[in-house]
Amino acid sequence: MSEPDLAGDQCPPAAAARVGANLAAVRERIAAAGRDPAGIGIVAVTKGFGLAAVRAALAAGLEDVGENYADELCAKAERLRALGGVQPRWHFLGAIQRNKVARLAAHVTCFEGVDRLVEGERLARLAPGAALLVEVDLTGSPGRGGVPAAEVPRLVAALAGLGLRVEGLMTVAPPGDARRAAAAFSTVAALAADLGLKEVSMGMSDDYELAVRAGATRLRLGRVLFGERPRPQR
Repeated sequence: MSEPDLAGDQCPPAAAARVGANLAAVRERIAAAGRDPAGIGIVAVTKGFGLAAVRAALAAGLEDVGENYADELCAKAERLRALGGVQPRWHFLGAIQRNKVARLAAHVTCFEGVDRLVEGERLARLAPGAALLVEVDLTGSPGRGGVPAAEVPRLVAALAGLGLRVEGLMTVAPPGDARRAAAAFSTVAALAADLGLKEVSMGMSDDYELAVRAGATRLRLGRVLFGERPRPQR
């Protein structure tokens, strides 16, 4: 897919059709991995693309759209709301900056990636009852988001105690090693089941089939749907 197709506000019919075809291919691979595609949600990750990518996702029947950066999510949501028509369910996938929670709360359906109680306290004040997923880190890499698996039950309980809706867990697999990725996915799925949480958000464009086999209920897909991200403009 050429970069200009999804870089702006307008979504050319050919680009929308291509996203639809890519989605159909993803669902075929989910079925080949042994799961019913109807039972697995897909969050279309439009980071770096224009509003056209959001419109292409909606045209393909994907109602859940994810963004990693607060300003980008809010700008797209505000622009799309002003234009009218079908609106997506926005998922915020990035680290939560406390000074941006109030603005995000006006748009976000689910905060994926909560890993600190202080984030939850801010959400409870500015977005009471917000839905969220707790991010689990199984890489041990410095600078990576997420809480160690051993600390997840305590954080889940504390967040629920604030009146927040902890719907499940999410994780990003260790990169470059399929066996480690599969093990991480299985660990998070088992942990969610032990805690009675229904959602397990894991699997991206390079590893979603491993996540599907391990029990993912939600995938976060960008490149496999939309192609390579446009290079940031300087």
